[in-house]
Amino acid sequence: MEIALKIVLVIFSLGLIGVVLLQRGKSAGLSGAISGGAEHLFGKQKARGLDLVLQRATIVLAVGFFVLSLIVAYVVKA
Repeated sequence: MEIALKIVLVIFSLGLIGVVLLQRGKSAGLSGAISGGAEHLFGKQKARGLDLVLQRATIVLAVGFFVLSLIVAYVVKA
């Protein structure tokens, strides 16, 4: 049981790392800093398509990683 939980935890952690690395940055250097002010002034559309999927996947994987970490810590301690 403990080994299976640890394997699932490693899978969640690798998935979380991969999803975070696939996401686009909020700003791209100096040009992002300049356009960032315009986005605040004129508004920016929410993320679309793949960006939205990656954001939701990040949330799901982060929550799963946190919960699994707590469960593994409890199982190992017991």
